[in-house]
Amino acid sequence: MNQKQAAAIAIVLSHDSNQLLLVKRRDAPIWVLPGGGIDEGEAPGAAAAREVLEETGVQVTSQRLVGRYLPINRLGRLTYVFVCTPIAGVPIPTEESLYAAYFLLSDLPSPLFFIHRGWIEDALANHPLPLEKRLEEVTYWNFFKYLISHPWIVGRYLLSRLGLPWNSR
Repeated sequence: MNQKQAAAIAIVLSHDSNQLLLVKRRDAPIWVLPGGGIDEGEAPGAAAAREVLEETGVQVTSQRLVGRYLPINRLGRLTYVFVCTPIAGVPIPTEESLYAAYFLLSDLPSPLFFIHRGWIEDALANHPLPLEKRLEEVTYWNFFKYLISHPWIVGRYLLSRLGLPWNSR
């Protein structure tokens, strides 16, 4: 799988490690970890830092690779997850996000994308080596269940993928 098809996700913890930076997406009203596609020739850690800046206005440095998450079907893509440390800036909404804010790890907002909860848990477990896991949660059945339970979110996301974004503030 080439880098262009890969994604980089950032788990940005506050300096005291009690808070987590999250983004509320513009294309679907759901809280997520900042991240996105890796540009051709870009290192995954650099992509994670770039995506955080683009989505939140916060400059970070990638500290540690949590793991590589491998797709099992066409719904997923190779994803690198990094723990990052903020070095400058405060969270602000950008062209890519409705909201960006830190939340206590004990009080994360809802809805939080379910896959991201697992990545947060993996990061907080502080494994001695980067993990390599299959994206078992990204299945057609789970997509269908999510569609049934959150039709508004999935509908807005699908419209944005078709080039009809609903970019309300």
